[in-house]
Amino acid sequence: MPWTRPRLAPCRRGRPGRRVIAAAAVLLGLATVLTVVRASWPARLSSAERTLTVATWNMCGVEQWNCRGTGSRAVKRAELEGLVTRSGARLVLLQEACAGDLETVRAALGRSWRTEFRPYTWRDASGRTSDVRCAEPGQGAAGFALLSSYRLSAVGTVAAQQPTVGLRRGILCATVARHDLRVCTAHLSPRGSDRAHPGWELRDDQLKALAASVPARRTVYGGDLNVDPPGPRNPSSWVWSSGPYGRHRECDQASASSRSGRATHVSGHKLDYLFTGLPRVRCTVRDTGASDHFALLLQVRTG
Repeated sequence: MPWTRPRLAPCRRGRPGRRVIAAAAVLLGLATVLTVVRASWPARLSSAERTLTVATWNMCGVEQWNCRGTGSRAVKRAELEGLVTRSGARLVLLQEACAGDLETVRAALGRSWRTEFRPYTWRDASGRTSDVRCAEPGQGAAGFALLSSYRLSAVGTVAAQQPTVGLRRGILCATVARHDLRVCTAHLSPRGSDRAHPGWELRDDQLKALAASVPARRTVYGGDLNVDPPGPRNPSSWVWSSGPYGRHRECDQASASSRSGRATHVSGHKLDYLFTGLPRVRCTVRDTGASDHFALLLQVRTG
């Protein structure tokens, strides 16, 4: 922060001691201010940290959600750990993860790794809400999460319309101060999610809320958005808000006008996304062999 040397008021002759003391006090005060300001700045990024790899992966870890036959718990944990150790991801956005499996991976990666987890909930016709549990003992709740090698702050969910009756997914955001970055993992509600109103569309409200919750540039957000990219062959194109593909570019977006991208689901659809306002370096689609979704990895320049 630039600053100018203060102009000291002239002192009367005959009182040199007071003049010296006053000047020293002013300089000491300025030094204190500068120390506080400098301490509040994030540490300068090393050359190795000026690019950051962020991944998103729907683990299909909730066995009762058509995930039988997509790999054992041990295989899924190994693939999640591999996104870090083999692919270099320092932030992983997760959906359909089990709390117990996520904690096992975090512990294996080391004490510097952190997680933020939010459970899926089920709201019944009477209005009662309960957490969704994973099938096997020790897996705990099913949910969406952030796995990070950096300290996370300002963590919170984003309010968006959810089913009146049925499965409630969600959006979870946090700030990575080390990179001055806002990140969000999202799992949106496909059409028919509201058991009380099967014809209701929720993704338009959810996408709008997601895009509105992040800054114009220093962000990476996405996840399993449960919708194909906008285009003439997608009748649900209207659900997309102006932020994604507009002020933010998608990992696999070839040009400003492009809305295409490689499939991220075994069905041949692109359902998983990573958007950013930062310069993109590389986009990778990885079939882990342990989910019906492929992992998507985006490398961005942050420094």
